[in-house]
Amino acid sequence: MARMTQRRKIHRFQLDGSGTEHPVRFKEDVLASEEPLEIRVGGRSFAVTMRTPGDDFDLVAGFLVSEGVIRSPSELVSLRFCAGDTRATQTFNVIDAQLRSDVAMPGTMRHVYTSSSCGICGTDSIDAVRKTLHFDPSQDALRVPVDVLAELPQLLREAQTVFDQTGGVHAAGLFKVDGPRPELLCLREDVGRHNAVDKVVGWALRQNLLPLEGTVLQVSGRASFELVQKAALAGIPVLSAVSAPSSLAADLAAETGLTLVGFSRGHSLNVYAGRERLARQPNVNREEKYARL
Repeated sequence: MARMTQRRKIHRFQLDGSGTEHPVRFKEDVLASEEPLEIRVGGRSFAVTMRTPGDDFDLVAGFLVSEGVIRSPSELVSLRFCAGDTRATQTFNVIDAQLRSDVAMPGTMRHVYTSSSCGICGTDSIDAVRKTLHFDPSQDALRVPVDVLAELPQLLREAQTVFDQTGGVHAAGLFKVDGPRPELLCLREDVGRHNAVDKVVGWALRQNLLPLEGTVLQVSGRASFELVQKAALAGIPVLSAVSAPSSLAADLAAETGLTLVGFSRGHSLNVYAGRERLARQPNVNREEKYARL
């Protein structure tokens, strides 16, 4: 975790309205690291993203899934760190992905429809994503009790070690919810919410778990069009966020058969698409329920 955080000297002022200068209580603060990562495919530059270092191979693998380039681990031959701009210094900020010979090479520019601020027509964006989908979330038979879904934000928060230190990263957690208790399969943190999701998807690809049937992706922030796209491309049937979705995110979720939940705060949640996957459950005290198992 060394490069995921950095310590920095700070000056802290405490103001109480009295005009009295108070001693500085903290001389150091912990910040989330942010560095550029250049993604190359077959030696050609494909994209650059700002990210928190750590789980970088997962990030690249997930990014390629999210771009519709690959869908199985066999299509990704290797990942390796490359030298930086000097061609001699290892910065760990450049990764080259080698694809199987029969996999179509992507262009040198990232597809514009993956950005929620690309400014192109929403209908065109959704059509582009649907044509790229390798998996079909609409066919997933998962049913999730509402009270179980409402637990996930707190379970995600309890597992966020980098956020505990910095207060400055997003998180994405992949859960299995078909057992007696929700099971956190994978959690990733990053300064970019989209990177956190890509790291989860990349982990799943490298574990040969795609499509991610029967899972819920819980995210710490809002649900953008881009996050719904990434979930759909990974075959995830349910995306839940603690904050609001965008209108285009809700449109895409409905079009792809994905259940989209927003404002999930433990005591309430809003369903914007795919209501049929959520099942009501009698109001049972959680401790009593688990004690019966």
